[in-house]
Amino acid sequence: MKRSKNCATLNSTPLHRGVGMVVMLLGLLALAAPGAPAPKKQPEIPLASFSQEFAESAQRQLVGARKQFQADTTAVTAAWELGRACFWRAEFATSNEERARLGEEGIAVCRPLIIRAPTLPEGHYYLAMNLGQLARTKWLDALGIVKELEHSLGLAGAMNPRLDHAGPDRCLGLLYRDAPGWPLSIGSKTKARQHLLKAVELAPDFPENHFVLIETWLGWKEKKRLQHDLDVLNALLPKARRQFTGGEWAAHWDDWERRWKDAQTRAAELLKRK
Repeated sequence: MKRSKNCATLNSTPLHRGVGMVVMLLGLLALAAPGAPAPKKQPEIPLASFSQEFAESAQRQLVGARKQFQADTTAVTAAWELGRACFWRAEFATSNEERARLGEEGIAVCRPLIIRAPTLPEGHYYLAMNLGQLARTKWLDALGIVKELEHSLGLAGAMNPRLDHAGPDRCLGLLYRDAPGWPLSIGSKTKARQHLLKAVELAPDFPENHFVLIETWLGWKEKKRLQHDLDVLNALLPKARRQFTGGEWAAHWDDWERRWKDAQTRAAELLKRK
C-alpha cells in the first residue's frame, strides 16, 4: 500500500494506488443500469500509471514472497506479505488476464489468513487490495466485489488506521469518490471527503495522501481547497524526498513527479477561471 507504521511495504515499497484504480471502471458500469443500452464490448480500463521499468523489481519481490510463504504456509507474516506482493506486481500487469491471475493468487492467500487471524489488519487490507485488482478485470461483475472490498477496508482501518500510511481511509475515500452513487453502487461525495481528509490527518507526511486530495479538488473544481492543498504539498515535497529515499521508492517518485506536474498544470487552468 507495513509492520505497524511501515507494514505496507514490500522491502519498504509502499502500496497506495490499487483501490483507487479499481473504481475507474465503475462509472462505466452505469451503462448497465436498467433501461440503459448494453455496451457491445468491455471498455478499455486504464492501467496504473507506474512505469513498466519498475516491473522487474516487483516480480523479484513476488518471487521472494512466494518462496517465504511456501517455506511455511502457516506463517501469518509470510501470508500477508505474499498478498501484498501479488497486489504490487499486479500494478504492472499488461493485460486483464495477468492482473486477474495475480489478484486471485493474493485473494487465495488472504481469505484463509483472515479466518486464522481475524484481528490482523494486514490480512483484511491486502484482501481488499487484491479484490480491487480483480474488480478491475471484471467489468459488469465488479459491483459485486465492491461491497466486500469496502467491508475489508473498514475492518482494516478499525484495527490499524495508520496501516500503509492511512491506506484504509485513503482507499475508502477513492472508492467512495469514484464509484457510482446509489442505487447502482456505493459512491458518496460526503464519505469520500471524510476519508480522504482523515488519511491526510493520520499520515500528513505521506505525499500520496495529498496527491489524491488535490486530484479530488481538481475533479470537483473546489478552488479554495485546491490552492490550500497545493501549497501544503509544495512545502512537503522537499522533506518527503529526504524521508522516502532509496530504490524501493523509485517507482513512486516517478509516479508522483508526473502527477505533480499534471496537477500544477490543471490547477493553473482551473484557478485562472472566474
